[in-house]
Parts: sequence; structure tokens; C-alpha cells
Amino acid sequence: MRFYLASEEDIVKGKITDVYFERTLKVLDKLGLDNVMVRMEVHSYGLPKGYQWAVFSGLEEVLNLFEGKPISIYAMPEGTLFKEVEPLMIIEGNYRDFGAYETEFLGILRHYSSVSTKAARIKSLAIDKNVLFFGLRSAHPAIAPMLDRAAYIGGVDGISGAFDKEVFDIEPSGTMPHALMLTVGDNVKAWKAFDEVVEDNVPRIVLADTFEDERTEALKAADLLGDKLAGIRLDTPSSRRGNFRKIVQEIRWTLNIHGYNHVKIYVSGGIDEEQVLDLRDYVDGFGVGTSIAFPESVDLSADIVEKMIDGNWVPYTKRGKWPGAKQVYRCGKLDDKITLINSPPIEDCKPLLIKYMENGKIVSKLPSLTEIRNYVISQLKEITQG
Repeated sequence: MRFYLASEEDIVKGKITDVYFERTLKVLDKLGLDNVMVRMEVHSYGLPKGYQWAVFSGLEEVLNLFEGKPISIYAMPEGTLFKEVEPLMIIEGNYRDFGAYETEFLGILRHYSSVSTKAARIKSLAIDKNVLFFGLRSAHPAIAPMLDRAAYIGGVDGISGAFDKEVFDIEPSGTMPHALMLTVGDNVKAWKAFDEVVEDNVPRIVLADTFEDERTEALKAADLLGDKLAGIRLDTPSSRRGNFRKIVQEIRWTLNIHGYNHVKIYVSGGIDEEQVLDLRDYVDGFGVGTSIAFPESVDLSADIVEKMIDGNWVPYTKRGKWPGAKQVYRCGKLDDKITLINSPPIEDCKPLLIKYMENGKIVSKLPSLTEIRNYVISQLKEITQG
């Protein structure tokens, strides 16, 4: 291997698994237990400290993983906000047909949901201010498309991958790196060349903290580009920051008194929830990287919760988990009620788990990436307004 990556073919074949699952299948074969029908549930029994909800994502990839295999899948729609204990997905079938895939499907859902949840938390705090995801350089390039997709599902307003238009039909967002000014050796010359070379539909947002004081560079950029300057970005290192909010306030005042009220201010560099709360009343947007790319983990697990015995589904699970395949009804703003999956429906409440796969065939229409993001944003608006 030149790059230590799992191929798509190996993932689909279930080769990227923990060895103990392979050993489990050998034991089952030895015992003649090659047809044990079970229902396995994916859930979280412990969200990160202080989290009241998380975002379920990664469903599309899991469905692609299992397509053509003799199982059925029930799941919440991708992008659904969920709470602890609630079932997110139920896999129904012969354990022999999907057991070795637990490493893969759980890894997909856990990583996706963790990134989407952090993005949603930051977006919910930013309120009406733009949030751009600049976290690709924080992770292995092999998963760059996954990170951009997961962050976008979580509600960020822009993603930066140069591949995003081709893969997702979404125009990538970005400004400029310090490397541009450093390579050119002169900030004004670099900004002027950027304006002359880059397509007109790309907003002129200048990085204004490379060589000089942020206020000085911001004013230079405004004088150079005038009405064409859409904004400035501050990426000041923590060692030079002091009180970042006061720096932003000083720049806003200075731009305004020189007639540049239209110039927006964006901040980046180590932005997390605390910084969003501190700065959201003074800036127009945030560039967020590592805190979304490397979020607190939304701890998802998968457990058998029912087993077919003599032709009947029987609640059956390990201690510490709720036995029985379940349904979740949403009766208001995250007002959820859990029932057994075959219980009578709850009046005036919406069932969240729907059938997405039957015997290896996808049977429900999958939404577009933008539709999933809009679904997340609508839920965030409900809970923040509530």
C-alpha cells in the first residue's frame, strides 16, 4: 500500500471488520446456527456531556453497503435530531448475513453523526450568521468528501472542497490562504492579482492579518477594492489575539467611519462553540475547521434486541439495554415517545422510523444532500425558537 486505505470493494465485501466478528461466524457455523433471525438496533445510550440531542447521518452510505444483501432496514430519515435510547436504525435478517458488517455500518453512522452533530450545534449558536467548514486539512484526504457531506448535513452554509461541485453539485466556498500573500511577498499586490484572476462570481473576501495589524490591512483592502470587497477574514494566531472580540469591534468601527459599512467580517482559527457565542453579535460569519472535523464522539452502539423463536419475534437483548424492536413517535419539538415497533400508533404523532430496505432493495426515496440539510435547519429553528 502507498496509502493505507480500505477500497470500496473491500468495504462492500465486509473485509474491513474486527477479527472477532469473523471468529463469531466460524463458531456459529460450527454449531450449525447459520439461520438465526434477529433484529439489531442502532442507538446511543450516552450522548456527550451537555448534549440534549444529536443528528443522525450516514444512512445513505449504510444503505449502499447493504444493497443486494438479504436484509431489511428501518431507520429515521437522515438528518433527524434524536435523543438518547431512541432507535435510529433496525436491521432485520439472518445474523449470518450482516453480523460481520457491524464494524463498517457502525463506523459510518458514528463518524457521520458525530460530525453532523457538531456542525449543527455550531450552526444553531451562530443563528443567522454564516458558518463555513474549513476542516479538510484536519483529516486524511481519503475521507474529505465524507467530512464535507457530514458537515453540510449538519447545517453549515458552505464547504470548501474543490471537488464539491462535481460530487455534490454544491459550489465550494473559500477565501484565500496566508500562503498567497507570503509567496507574493506583498499583501496589496496579492489581493489585486486575486481580484484580476479569480472568477467574478467568487466573493472578494480578503485575509487581512498576514504582515500588519488587522485594522491596517482591513482598511488597505477596502481602499484597494472598494465596493468589490465583500468582506475580510481574520485568522489571527492565538499568540497575537489578545481580546479577539475587541479587535473585531475596532475593525468594524474603522471600516464604518471610512464608508465601508458593506464590508463583512469573518473570523476563523480555533473556532468552537465558546468563540461563536462570544463573537456572533459582532461578526458576519465563521470559518470552522478542527472542532467540526474532530468533534466529541456521538457514541452509537448496535445490539440485538429481538430474536425469532418458533416463528415469533421475541424481545431479547443484553443487560443494560431496552429489549424489543422499537418505534419513535415525534409529538412536538423533540417531544418523542418510544413504543414497541408493532404497538398501535400514537395519535397526532409522527412515526420516525420508516422502511428503507426490503430484502436488499432500497424501497424509500432518498433525499438530496440539500434537502437533508434543509431538514436539519428546520428542526434547529424549531428547538431554538422553542
